[in-house]
Formats: sequence, structure tokens, C-alpha cells
Amino acid sequence: MSEKQTSRRSLTSIATIVAVATLISKVFGLVREQVIAAAFGVGPVVNAYAYAYIIPGFLLILLGGINGPFHSALVSVLSKRDKSEAAPLVETVTTLVSGILLLVTIFIVVFAPFLIDLVAPGLTETPGGEQVRLIAIRQLQIMAPMAVLAGLIGIGFGTLNASDQYWLPGISPLFSSLSVIGGLGALALFLGKDILNPEYARLGGMVLAGGTLLGAIIQWLVQLYAQARSGLGKLRLRFQFSHPGVKEVLKVMGPATLSSGMLHINVYTDLFFASYISNAAAAMKYANLIALTPLGIISNMILVPMLPVFSRLASPENWEELKERIRQGLLLCALTMLPLTAILITLAFPVVRLIYQRYAFDQAALDVVAPVLVAYGLGMFFYLGRDVLVRVFYALGDGQTPFRISIVNIFLNAILDYVLMNFFQTPGLVLSTIGVNITSMAVMLWVLNRRLNGLPLLKWGKIFLTLTAGTVLAGLGSFGTSQLWKQWLGHDNLLLETGQILFPSTVAILLFFAVASWLKLPELTILITRFRNKLKL
Repeated sequence: MSEKQTSRRSLTSIATIVAVATLISKVFGLVREQVIAAAFGVGPVVNAYAYAYIIPGFLLILLGGINGPFHSALVSVLSKRDKSEAAPLVETVTTLVSGILLLVTIFIVVFAPFLIDLVAPGLTETPGGEQVRLIAIRQLQIMAPMAVLAGLIGIGFGTLNASDQYWLPGISPLFSSLSVIGGLGALALFLGKDILNPEYARLGGMVLAGGTLLGAIIQWLVQLYAQARSGLGKLRLRFQFSHPGVKEVLKVMGPATLSSGMLHINVYTDLFFASYISNAAAAMKYANLIALTPLGIISNMILVPMLPVFSRLASPENWEELKERIRQGLLLCALTMLPLTAILITLAFPVVRLIYQRYAFDQAALDVVAPVLVAYGLGMFFYLGRDVLVRVFYALGDGQTPFRISIVNIFLNAILDYVLMNFFQTPGLVLSTIGVNITSMAVMLWVLNRRLNGLPLLKWGKIFLTLTAGTVLAGLGSFGTSQLWKQWLGHDNLLLETGQILFPSTVAILLFFAVASWLKLPELTILITRFRNKLKL
């Protein structure tokens, strides 16, 4: 597995495979959310699912995600060892991890009521909250085995990637989407055409949770089959805990799991406060998917090449070039995210209407979700910009600074959640996260300014100020065009609804990049070149 170095061309191929697989998975994820929205709107089933999914979802992202600690640990260890060592190592790690996570699963099933009350203490204080609580408890008990599956999936990701298999791990999350879609389709057939049938509140939540669990099971089984075919381990108990490779995996896995876990506490904090607002969890779930879909795709294009570049420039003699690369990373974030900010803020209602509004997702649901999407739009640049700066610290061999900032941010996020929730309701919870990201970026820039003997922050600030003005101009153009389209043509069918989004979005992009081109930024040329290369691939 480490017999030869990966060529530059193969790295490009790997990036392409991962990008295409991620895109396919995200498309199916969007379809899944559309089906859920059509079936349940922003009612008790989706709100309950948002709370019930916190723990299994947290474990699935933390332990089972690409670039998660299990994935990273297996890749780092297996890639340096002979393939003959892979099977016993993987089987031993699987045995150990499964045993620990099985205890976690039992704990979740037994203490599900306590965990839901801990996650969402405000449910019983909102109208219909007790029904939401009961559904959430049952959903959490159904999805509890995902604790074990999360670890197994993470091990599978790392094992397959270490053996240069990227397509299956990248596309496997779509099985969860397909399972949920199939389950809800079967439920609709069982209950008849009336998907607003009250039985949905009783059975719908169970089907939603069961479909999610089934998807995780299929995802793991497909990975296990691929592992077995490649000689990378089968489903068998193995207790070689003294194996040097096992110890090395655990040495990497433990601290990485703790560090990564800190980043997800803010999600729990937001939903803790959301439980005091009716339908807040569902609104955040729907809006979050819209905002993070383009963010996730674009972030891979920007962040994946940046870390090795930063790492090569970590020595003091290369700091001047490192500063330029930091500027490059931040400006690439601005050039991709700020146009999206203009579009999401001004076109939030048409976008949510096009994607979700049908059947149970009515005008009232639209009025709840769209303002939350506006709030997410405001934070697009800060989400991605923070990730760029974190990678600079990792390249410098400093993981402690981002970790300490994350700890402080937990308390800052809780304070901002409490304050902004009282002023803005659900959008305030999103605004608090934006405030945390802005603060993180400011602190990290201040630290880097001192550590790298000064950054040209004033010069950078003028560029970002101009791009912000371009964002405002793009937003005004987008909003005006959208209103004219609505008055002259309306949005009475799918074609007109789509046009009300695409045409104003095009206007916003043209206006923004007209301002950006006036600045003659080399980062704009880089961005255009990357997009062209992606299209050619």
C-alpha cells in the first residue's frame, strides 16, 4: 500500500473522483430533503428528527466521515505498511471499536428520554412539544445502532482510501438518502394518496428513523464487501491488541476524536436553544442543506489544494510567500462565497419555494424557513474563511491554537444564542454562529500577524471592503431583477420559478465579478482557471 508514491496526475484523478461522488451524494441528499419536506413540512416529525438525529448524526460525522479521526488514523497508518498487515490490523481495530460503541448504543437506547430532554429541554414549553418529544425518543432508540455503524463506516472509509479506492466511499452516503426516500414512498402507498393523513405523525417518524438506520447498514455492508474483496479484512473478531499498527492507530485516533468532537458542540448548543422555539429545528435543517450544498462543493476545490501548499511554506524563510498564499486562500473564499451571499439573501424566498414548497410544505413553512436561509447567506464567507485559517495553523504544526479558540467559542456561541434568539428568533441562532466565526477569524489573523512578523491586513482590508461593496451591488441587482420578473412574468409554474432564480443570479454574478475584475486580482485568474480545469475533467 506504500510501494509507490502517487503521481500528480493520479492526485488530480482522485480529486475528480471524490468531487463527482460528493456531488452525486449531495444531489440525492437534496432529493431526500425535498421528499421529507413534501411529506411533513416543518411539523412535529421533522422537528423530532432534528433532535433525535443529533447524537447518531454527530457520531456519524465525527467517526464515520471522510477526514474524520477514524478515517485519518487508518489512512495514515495503513499507507505506511505492507498490504499483508492490513486485514489483521483492520479486523482488530474493528473488534475493539465495535465493542466500545456497542456499549454506547445500549446506553442510548436505555437513556433515550434523558438524552432528548438534555438536548432539547424547551420542547415541553412549546405548543405540541410533548408530541415532538415522544416521537424524538422513539426515533433516537431506532437510530441508536448508528453509533456502532458510525465507527465501522469510518474504518471502512480509511481502509478503502488507503488502498486507493475512492469512488465507493465517496458515493456510499447516497444509500441513506435512497433508503429514506424508499421508506417514505412505501408509507405514502400504504396510507393512500393523502400524505397529510394524521397517521404520518405516528408512523412517519418511525419510517424516517428506520430509513436512516437502514441506509447506514447498507453503506457499511457495501464497504465491508469491498474490503473483503480487496483482502483488507472481513467481518470477524480478532483480538491482536498488542499489534504495533493497532497501537499506532489508537494513538492517532484518540486525540483526533476529542479535537474533532469539540467542533460539533456548537451544533448541540444551537439546537438546545432552538428547542424553545416552535419549528426552529426543522427550519434550520432545511435552510442549512441549501446553504451547505454549494459551500461543501466549493470548499473542496479551495481547501484540498491549500493544506499541502501551506505546509511546504511553514519554514520561516518561506513566510513571505506563505502570507501571499493566505491572502490567496481568503480571496478565493471571498470570490466564491460573496456572490452566493448576495443571491441567498435576495432570493431566499424563491429558492426555498422552488426546492421545498409542495404538499405539506406550504406558505407558512416557506415563511419560517426563508428568513433562516437569509441568515445562513450572511455567513458564507466566514464559514469557509475560518477553515482556511485553521489549515494555516495545522501547516505550522500548531493544532493547539484552533483547539483553544474552539473551546472559548463554545461559551461565546451560547451567549450569542441566548441574546440573538430573543431579538431574531430562529435566524438569531444562525447569526450567533456567524458571530463566532467572525471572532475566530479575527483572533487567528491577530495571532498569525504576530507569529509571521506582520500581515498586510490594511491592504487586504481595502480589497475585502471593495468586494463587500460589490456584494451589495450584486444583491441590489439580484433583488431588483427578481422583483421585475415577479411583476412581469410571475412564478406560476416550474419554468417561471426557475427563471426567477437563474436570471437574477446571473445578474448578481456579473455585477460582482465586474467589481472584482476592476481590482485586477490574480486570485480571480486562479479561480477561473480552476473552474475551467474542473469542467474539462
